[in-house]
Amino acid sequence: MRLGVLASGSRGNALVIEHDGCMVFIDAGLSGKKHTERLHEAGFGDIFPEALFISHEHSDHVKGAGVLARKWNIPVYGSRGTLNASRTSLGKLPGTEVLENGTAVDFRSFSVSAFSIAHDATDPSGYVIEWDSGKLGVATDLGKSGPLVEANLAGCTAVVLEFNHDEKMLWNGNYPWHLKQRIASTTGHLSNSAASDLLGAVYHKDLMVCVLAHLSQENNFPHLAEKASREVAGGTVKIHTGMQDAPLPALDL
Repeated sequence: MRLGVLASGSRGNALVIEHDGCMVFIDAGLSGKKHTERLHEAGFGDIFPEALFISHEHSDHVKGAGVLARKWNIPVYGSRGTLNASRTSLGKLPGTEVLENGTAVDFRSFSVSAFSIAHDATDPSGYVIEWDSGKLGVATDLGKSGPLVEANLAGCTAVVLEFNHDEKMLWNGNYPWHLKQRIASTTGHLSNSAASDLLGAVYHKDLMVCVLAHLSQENNFPHLAEKASREVAGGTVKIHTGMQDAPLPALDL
């Protein structure tokens, strides 16, 4: 299994996973042109995608989804609430497939299951990808964790987790008060502290990779998120930080 983090942050989020020649996208918050460019930069340029999954309807996750679906003639998966709320942004699509939270879909060499997360969207989803020798969990854009999230991420050999903000930077920063409250709420975004608590809760000896995702460019620094993650993951987990303006090289999971 290979994971590509094409972009991660408040201006656009896009992931790609590939296993045995089968590739799918998770979120497409970049323009179609930029998404394609970063696919090639990350080492995924020669594989044809089979589906696109969207986590929720906010523009930094769906901005390029309709363009990509039409370009490759692939279906868009999401919860019914997410698909309905994204209808205007997505435009006319080759096809949609409802993947309600708590259900799964099988591809040739892996499965994708969806689970509910707490965020200020219609019916947002986290995703778990399972293949013959591993399990990847993706949980970003959530204001709090909890037993359901932890249960779905249990046993993962790799995770993509939101480390959005440093609490002191958020509260002492220049954002208007209403935006600070939204971000810090239980339907907002995870702080470094809350994310490290989640990482600690799902940590086990076979967890190999953790990607720190959706870092705020105004209210966080990579070294702060990395320090928080390493305090609970020790030296046994490879920590990677997703970036807004450049893709990470393909990660072998």
